[in-house]
Amino acid sequence: MKSAATTNVLLLLIAIALLAIAIEPFVTPRPAQAQVMADYPLYFEPGVFMLRAPDGTSQIYGKVAVDMRTGRIWGFPTYGQQPYPVDVASTKPPTSRPIVLGRFAFDDTDK
Repeated sequence: MKSAATTNVLLLLIAIALLAIAIEPFVTPRPAQAQVMADYPLYFEPGVFMLRAPDGTSQIYGKVAVDMRTGRIWGFPTYGQQPYPVDVASTKPPTSRPIVLGRFAFDDTDK
């Protein structure tokens, strides 16, 4: 008899705990999180543009990217009008190193 009463009490505690877990989202709902921040939140402008170094020393075709956290504008050389870097003189794929082209003052939009 004693074991049946203990079993019933334990089942009642389990039922109450499950009910509390089921009701909790209705009492305190969590906010929706639809977007995950990327490690590098860059916006790439469609197309290929003529990139000009800020000091005026060079011009080269490349892709333009904007860092959405800081407003910095980067140019990634492609060495031609294709959308990715190509080096016809080498069999290894080239790596495009970014060039700082300027900065958008995102902070000024709060004024």
